[in-house]
Amino acid sequence: MARTDNDTWDLASSVGVTATMVAASRALASKSERPLINDPFAEPLVRAVGVDLFVRLVSGELKPADLQDENDRSSTSLPQMTDNVAVRTKFYDEFFVDATGAGIRQVVILASGLDSRAYRLSWPDGTTVYEIDQPQVIEFKSRTLAEMGAQPTAHRRTVAIDLRDDWPAALRAAGFHAGQPTAWSAEGLLGYLPPEAQDRLLDTVTTLSAPGSRIATESMPRRDDTLRERLKEHMRTVSERWRKHGLDLDMTELLYFGDRNEAAPYLSGRGWQISASSTRELFAANGLPPLDDDFPFADRLYVIGTLTDKK
Repeated sequence: MARTDNDTWDLASSVGVTATMVAASRALASKSERPLINDPFAEPLVRAVGVDLFVRLVSGELKPADLQDENDRSSTSLPQMTDNVAVRTKFYDEFFVDATGAGIRQVVILASGLDSRAYRLSWPDGTTVYEIDQPQVIEFKSRTLAEMGAQPTAHRRTVAIDLRDDWPAALRAAGFHAGQPTAWSAEGLLGYLPPEAQDRLLDTVTTLSAPGSRIATESMPRRDDTLRERLKEHMRTVSERWRKHGLDLDMTELLYFGDRNEAAPYLSGRGWQISASSTRELFAANGLPPLDDDFPFADRLYVIGTLTDKK
């Protein structure tokens, strides 16, 4: 079902399924021969959600090779998609380690989904991690991890609200202090927002940030019609392979494909000092096989910004 202005979801429906998909990829990446990441909570969380395709993948009942044609190493192959999630996860893990190592003690994870960093990273004493997501997503993850006996490694505060609502007020009510430097993450989020909502989110983060705050997110190059069609074809292929194994979800209905500002220059114009690496560069830096030339996210930038002077 296509996105609407007031749609809702859980972790087994609509855009919520993507959080479960990414968690399944983190589980697979954690089990690889040379893992870049270690997320011990990913598999049990995926099992608890109960989407059959992903449960069978993380349990080993279904092999990644079962989701692709023989000898397929195209941009839609599951191993390459799993490597992509591993690189992404490592990037954000290292961002938070560096930010808190520099003295930041206030962290905000936007659209936290099944992210378990509040439980699995070694946070410095005095760090508060705010997780923002829809109420049913927050409730499910909190309850499931509690039933597992998991304990946060930071002061974890949940903010159960849709990002389309007044989340800044809810964040402040949870104890957030705009006068303190903050480390923000918007991981895998911006493409699921309409273009104007993306700009509004980045503007709000800037408004709420004290000098010295940091942000990590992704920035896609402007998409011409050819790139849009390649991206849609990539998603159609993935969706069709999933459909053969029981997951009826059209990925093209979840993203907003209209023209949008590139996040990196947009943030730069609002006082953030930007550094960035492409997906292709991060694959090389982590010793992974080169991305196929037709991989639609190869030129996506992983961006870190430090706020120097609001504009």
